[in-house]
Amino acid sequence: MTSNSTAKTLVKTFLRTPHSLKTKFQAKQLLAQFLQTQPYSPSSTSILISVYSNFNLLHPSLFLFNSLNSPPLLAWKSIIKCYANSGHFLNSLTCFVQMRSFGIYPDPNMFPFVLKACVFLKNLRLGESIHGCVIRLGLDFDLFTGNALLNMYAKFQSLQPNGGHKVFAFNVFDGMPKCDELCGTSAQEKGASIIQLDRMTKVLEMMPKRDVVSWNTVIAGNAQNGMYEEALRMVREMGNANMKPDSFTLSSVLPIFAEYVDVIKGKEIHGYAIRHWFDSDCYIASSLIDMYANCARIEDSCSVFNLLSKRDDISWNSIIAACVQNGVFDEGLKLFRQMLTAEVKPRDVTFSSIMPACAYLTTLHLGKQLHGYIIRGGFNDNMFIASSLVDMYAKCGNIKAARWIFNQMEHHDMVSWTAIIMGHAGLTEEAWRYFNSMSRNHGIKPGLEHYAAMADLLGRAGKLEEAYEFIGSMHTASTGSIWSTLLSACRVHKNLELAEKVANEIYKVDPENVGAYVLMSNMYAAARRWKDAAKMRIFMKKKGIRKEPACSWIEVKNRVHTFISGDKSHPLYDRIFEALKDLLEQIEREGYIPDTNEDFHDVDEEQKKYIIFSHSERLALAFGIISTPAGTTIRIAKNIRVCVDCHTAIKLISKVVQREIIVRDNSRFHHFKDGKCSCRDYW
Repeated sequence: MTSNSTAKTLVKTFLRTPHSLKTKFQAKQLLAQFLQTQPYSPSSTSILISVYSNFNLLHPSLFLFNSLNSPPLLAWKSIIKCYANSGHFLNSLTCFVQMRSFGIYPDPNMFPFVLKACVFLKNLRLGESIHGCVIRLGLDFDLFTGNALLNMYAKFQSLQPNGGHKVFAFNVFDGMPKCDELCGTSAQEKGASIIQLDRMTKVLEMMPKRDVVSWNTVIAGNAQNGMYEEALRMVREMGNANMKPDSFTLSSVLPIFAEYVDVIKGKEIHGYAIRHWFDSDCYIASSLIDMYANCARIEDSCSVFNLLSKRDDISWNSIIAACVQNGVFDEGLKLFRQMLTAEVKPRDVTFSSIMPACAYLTTLHLGKQLHGYIIRGGFNDNMFIASSLVDMYAKCGNIKAARWIFNQMEHHDMVSWTAIIMGHAGLTEEAWRYFNSMSRNHGIKPGLEHYAAMADLLGRAGKLEEAYEFIGSMHTASTGSIWSTLLSACRVHKNLELAEKVANEIYKVDPENVGAYVLMSNMYAAARRWKDAAKMRIFMKKKGIRKEPACSWIEVKNRVHTFISGDKSHPLYDRIFEALKDLLEQIEREGYIPDTNEDFHDVDEEQKKYIIFSHSERLALAFGIISTPAGTTIRIAKNIRVCVDCHTAIKLISKVVQREIIVRDNSRFHHFKDGKCSCRDYW
């Protein structure tokens, strides 16, 4: 047999079984052989076009298509598909219209690609016309066409303003939801979204045959657009139709329980996933990690991640975000390093997740390393990453870098505006310029976080009266937390008269604000107004308002040690006490003088000095020093605000022991190093 006849036989074989071609290279070879050995034939040419369209080879497909005088249905279908899959959606629709103008009737397999083009072009009216065409041609019975219609209406639903409306919903696989709540969506917006929902539901109801894809499309469409009650109702109907939820179904439903912090129902889904062997699926695992993180169950998030045999970038990003979201910053950074070691490439969301850890721990050197990685990876144009960088540099005290990045940003979001306003502490004129520029030049209405940032800034600058007027003139109702910011500033600047006015504002809007009562009691005591301090404590007692006892925690060798002020119960208390005495001698040589002004017990000075000496954070710090190698960073958490004297003492201790000491109280992180603190003595 000659080589030419062999080639002819081979071409005929491939044309009879086009799916046997596995690579683009084989498809291109087939075209060369076809042109050399085969006579012109519309049918064989159409088959070859379909081969190329399966590989999304647009140019060879067009070359063959344009050689046909009267393309048959297969050729039209293939070129419409190829255009759509290559992102040329307008061309795909144009071809469909041209085909119809020649009187050629489409087959069902064509409509999914045409409807896909309508979605990407965001042309609902055209999509509705295609739907009408499907009905007129009697092709609405087709499963794949029906699924494409469901997908189209689900996507158009998400394009409505604010998506859908959110509802509370319970009882996943059994029983009806018991309550729903409209979350700030206007009737007009709700109506526009529900129209798309109704169409999607009607398509599903009219379909004579439905598969798992059909149900998942409707469930995901509702869930992604906040129609939670509808999504869960569809899950139950899916079960009633003897269709088992798969991994996609579960990953669509889990965010609902993450949104409403319903860990009980989330655990039910987790159990279902384990029973049906879905728990090893990366998408399910990531959804479970997110759900547990939202419910403040970070240990469960870590358990899900640790049980994964294969981890993709989504699961890595989920666990890193979960740790940072729950304040486990060291673990988040550790996992980020492990992710790099595992050669998983970070994405933009990775950096947005990890940067807050650098900001809160004020680890500027690590933040700079991440910034370099971001630049090398080409992520520096991402608005969310840039905002995180602004926030990180501002919180780490590098205002020059924060301002440079902010000025380089083409667009600014709420995070970047808040960060740049918060970072210009002491630069009130510049902060005012940024604050006013938000609404005047960029059309962004300031939120509570921006008012709080400005109030904090004015308080730091000592402009207390200006801050008082500013909060009082807010366009929205003030909150106890914003007034509390100013009350703290009054304490720092020892302005008791204004503090009383601010406290009265807090009592109006937040009568159960424990911090305000405690702070006022302390300020009265500091001013030696013992009767007023006593009255405040009596009033708190009558109201049932109790000051939380001071407590500090430190983790050493994977074990958490708890200390209460004046507590002698720790097994190593004698060593801790001796270490404290030694530290006191060292910092006194550095000029330390105990400040008893903020100890509000009506006792003599020596007794006050002893009380301050045994504050919980000092006990935890001394234990950390004697229990860890020299140079180890010490991290302490405290449930209430660090007192002024302890703050001064820890600054000096960081200098004499040459250690970084990080204390997280209920106001902020304090990063002590070389005798200085990141808060600049304002908290």
